[in-house]
Amino acid sequence: MKHYWLVKSEPSAYSFDQLVKDGRTTWDGVRNFQARNNLKAMRVGDEVLYYHSNEGLAVVGVARVTREAFPDPKDAQWIAVELAPVKALKTPVPLADIKRDAVLKEMVFAKQGRLSVSPVTKAQFERVLKLGA
Repeated sequence: MKHYWLVKSEPSAYSFDQLVKDGRTTWDGVRNFQARNNLKAMRVGDEVLYYHSNEGLAVVGVARVTREAFPDPKDAQWIAVELAPVKALKTPVPLADIKRDAVLKEMVFAKQGRLSVSPVTKAQFERVLKLGA
């Protein structure tokens, strides 16, 4: 069964454009227990909304999990996954719109803004894609 997620990255640290250029990346450096548990729950083929935090404040693309949880190369006590780009959204979906939308305002991400990896329902995922089309 496919699941849906949202990951956050500052574009100055690692942008969606950089993911597209690289073709895939190890998603590491997560140092929060709840976010780590979300990484552990990711499965190959799960789809991921890519959110630019601090600069931009918008969902800008979609990625896919290509490798399930493995030890973080920088600290084996933590977890990493591998992501590959699927597509950029034609129109970024800003945080302000997410917080106003009846479906999206209930996202874990909208309620726990500091959480870097969070689950998304299928309805929320599809709504973001519709807004970003």
